[in-house]
Amino acid sequence: MDLANPEVNQHQLRTAFIVWEMGRAAGLSAGRLEKVFTAALLHDIGAISVEEKTALHEFEVENVEEHCIRGRVLFESVPWLKEEALLVRFHHKKWLDWAESIESPTVFDSQLIYLADYVERLVKRGQFILHQPQAIAKKVKLLSGRAVHTEIVDLFLQNAGREEFWLDLAAPRMYSLLLNDGPYTKKEVGLSDLTLIAQLFRNIIDFRSRFTATHSSGVATAATTLAQLRGFTERDVHLMEVAGNLHDIGKMAIPNSILEKPGKLDAEEMATMKSHTYHTYEVINSIQGMQGIAQWAAFHHEKLDGSGYPFHHQSPDLDNGARIMAVADVFTALAEDRPYRQGMPKEKIVRILSGMAKDKHLYHRTVDLLVDNMDLVSTVVGEQQAQSQEFYQNQLAFLGDQ
Repeated sequence: MDLANPEVNQHQLRTAFIVWEMGRAAGLSAGRLEKVFTAALLHDIGAISVEEKTALHEFEVENVEEHCIRGRVLFESVPWLKEEALLVRFHHKKWLDWAESIESPTVFDSQLIYLADYVERLVKRGQFILHQPQAIAKKVKLLSGRAVHTEIVDLFLQNAGREEFWLDLAAPRMYSLLLNDGPYTKKEVGLSDLTLIAQLFRNIIDFRSRFTATHSSGVATAATTLAQLRGFTERDVHLMEVAGNLHDIGKMAIPNSILEKPGKLDAEEMATMKSHTYHTYEVINSIQGMQGIAQWAAFHHEKLDGSGYPFHHQSPDLDNGARIMAVADVFTALAEDRPYRQGMPKEKIVRILSGMAKDKHLYHRTVDLLVDNMDLVSTVVGEQQAQSQEFYQNQLAFLGDQ
């Protein structure tokens, strides 16, 4: 989520760090600190496009409610994140707009995120951090008793007097600091929870545009169906689903102006687009135990002859999972509407896939497997995409009802 541009780099991490420091100063319990830390770490989850993240960071969004509402909906899609969903929903709610007391955990914790988010956005990336605390503290004090409760402001000011706090906040090692010393250290996640997390981020990725609202769900369904037909074990089929849901997570770094361009990308735009699978690999591969998923997810634009991107892997470097994902991605992309064309009929899809197999871009046996089972794959993909489309339209496209 912090991939948008250098100006918002580490915004989620830094906001979570500030919340963590204030929460510790307030003496929050370990369980409560974990919850508010999690909400802070993903507080802008509803700001789906690069453009929206940048505008929020630069205080240029008039209606901040939209991404808060959207964030709550996304959080509530994961059962064990429902409590944090309220904090995400209200992280821009000013103190004077609350009817409840600051003693309410929802109010208190939401206010922690409100102030932490505000402080982080004040930090100038191009200026030495220890030259900034006095000016930032001055602006924070102006919020006291109005936008932010005085108790929350005091918690921040307690930390603001320590040079260590600011140096940690600006340190390039923030990810490592939070990973090793933060509220969560080593946490094992089972396959069922991993699936839910992957679905959450699938929705963040896809719901940036009506043209991509069902893409990852389609790719994941096509890939798992092909994996089943190929004889994968039940566990590997589940891992294929996770990889399919996350295969475009690197597109979080791609502006919507490129994703929704109604025409061919120019050379510079294509260069930017080619970075998305690199980011997919780096993000997933950084998580212990997900190296195989990273390859299946990130190699979907590689080609057997080495002409793909960004790694230019060749046939020996691409296992059956990566080959299936590549075919599933092309099939889904051809079948769905795009800004510059309508979805293609089955006959044309078959011709294109067969041509790519002939040119050694896609694995011919996987293409043959898809073509031989085209009706089955098309049906299950269509059913899954219809569910994703309904969720997108009902929950996210019409924010006015929230």
